[in-house]
Amino acid sequence: MMKSRLGFLTPNRASCLMLVAGAAATASAQTWPTRPVRVVLSFGAPAGTPDLIARHSAPKLTELWGKQVVVDPRSGAGGVLGTDIAAKAPPDGHTMVIVSPAHAINPAFRKLPYDSVKDFEFVTKLVDVPNILAIFPGVNAKNAQELAALAKAKPGAYSYGSAGVGSSQHLSGELFRKMADINIQHVPYKGGAAVVLDLIAGRVHMTFGSATSIPSIRAGRLKALAVTTLKRSGALPDVPTLNESGYPGYEAAVWYGMLVPAKTPAALVARLHKDLAAVLRMPEVRDPLVADTIEPSPSESPKAFLAFYNSEAAKWGALVKETGAKPE
Repeated sequence: MMKSRLGFLTPNRASCLMLVAGAAATASAQTWPTRPVRVVLSFGAPAGTPDLIARHSAPKLTELWGKQVVVDPRSGAGGVLGTDIAAKAPPDGHTMVIVSPAHAINPAFRKLPYDSVKDFEFVTKLVDVPNILAIFPGVNAKNAQELAALAKAKPGAYSYGSAGVGSSQHLSGELFRKMADINIQHVPYKGGAAVVLDLIAGRVHMTFGSATSIPSIRAGRLKALAVTTLKRSGALPDVPTLNESGYPGYEAAVWYGMLVPAKTPAALVARLHKDLAAVLRMPEVRDPLVADTIEPSPSESPKAFLAFYNSEAAKWGALVKETGAKPE
């Protein structure tokens, strides 16, 4: 390696090395993958949203990349277990991880074995999923404002169930409580299915639940008042958003996104972004997801996904601090 008399690279030599490094990164992106690609699911049960995303997209990604895409469910510790596996994987694009809003919420709740930003490259948001404000049919409210009026008339008398402390359902409820200026009690459960059963039985009054509540809504066992996204759900087009229901600016979308280990070459991150966005737009992938209230919403760029993540972390971190919520 040529150096100047002072022992440093000359400007021309440094420029050449930068060009060589850039060419090598581009070449690695073009030749990747060289072996099966592992997609770690950091959160969610079988038939949950991450599982559905992987189930519908993995075959198309396998065709596109020419190597098997292997789905590896590693949920646990609020998404920390699977995310940590990806954080410590080689930065070569052969291990990636699907994360949920827990990735933005966890730093406010607990000490983590990784840095939620510095230890990852942000590839793209994958989908948005609404939570659904659903009530026990015995609650005499036709919309969210009527529900809030009932809660205001009897402070502390109404309760909402969630899938657990720190879950998106919990924080969706806390955001509603704050914006409606009401006193409602949070009842955490070990998972969303148990919430639905108790809501049907009238043991809690409301929930900000996931798509698992839709069969009970369609059967008339629960009543849907609103969804938490800014746009209405394609699966429940007649149900308004909370933003439309007298709470302007309310948004608590459940999102899922793809990360890879830090120092994965930028050219490879760009290719992953492009390929994932293309697959999510395929009708064979998009249509069954939309039918399950899962809206494909790839980011415009990796930088846009990182900016979105930072805004989510700031928003939910502030709400956790304000409410004093603690992990279970």
